[in-house]
Amino acid sequence: MSQPLNDYIKAKRDLVNHYLRDYIVQSTREGRIREAMLYSVDAGGKRLRPVLMMAACEAFGGRDVDVIAPACGLEMVHTYSLIHDDLPAMDNDDFRRGSPTNHKKFDEATAILAGDALLTLSFRIISHASSLSSNHRLSLIQSLSEASGATGMVEGQMRDMQSEGQTIALEELERIHQHKTGELLMFALNAGALVGGADDKQLTALESVARHIGLIFQIQDDILDVIGDNEKLGKPIGSDEGNKKSTYPQLLGLDGAINQKASYVAQALDALTEAGVNHTYLAQLILHLSERDH
Repeated sequence: MSQPLNDYIKAKRDLVNHYLRDYIVQSTREGRIREAMLYSVDAGGKRLRPVLMMAACEAFGGRDVDVIAPACGLEMVHTYSLIHDDLPAMDNDDFRRGSPTNHKKFDEATAILAGDALLTLSFRIISHASSLSSNHRLSLIQSLSEASGATGMVEGQMRDMQSEGQTIALEELERIHQHKTGELLMFALNAGALVGGADDKQLTALESVARHIGLIFQIQDDILDVIGDNEKLGKPIGSDEGNKKSTYPQLLGLDGAINQKASYVAQALDALTEAGVNHTYLAQLILHLSERDH
């Protein structure tokens, strides 16, 4: 590791931002739908999922060029999910990252179509990736469709909506977040490692890392919703309570949530050691996710 983590993240994020925007411009016609897609893509996302994918690829000897297409495809799926999450029929949010949400900037129909366009474009970018073998392209398309669909992220979103206004057990809360947040994070790590050259044993160990990262990510989100900074978060503090969502601080108390997060960080780092890649940016990224302030 030759550069500080923040510089590493910035370099990867700049690469993703450039490639992602260029691909959308080259693959769509000028007009309202492209404008709406780029509005959310350019809204200041942290690109944590693509950065994790590139770090996983690098940990096993791969290069950014090998994995940039699926990394951008993953970010398209993530951005589509945020556009749809913000809609009045779901979380009904007016702001995302400090700016009006897509449906507030444009309208609901345009926001829905922009999300649809990003989702479908995600599979196109992977299918056209010349840096990937045909076997890897097929495997990644299949894995991303499963991670983002009715048995992955979408299932988590459905369970999350159904649980609003109810007191649910910790086990169900974790099941929700394992699908809603964890599946895409698991795809990020597994895809990067696969393309980088990880063997089956290492890929199995990384599945445990990914499961814990998803929970760490969500616990920190829940903690920030209680003690975070409105300006840094880009949305009002307490929005989860306002939406009557079950959270880790609600079920465990704030100190309990912090302790649970620390336990998952330790387990993730142990699994990373088992995979044989603990001395990489991946270990630093796990700590970064657990400590981020927005």
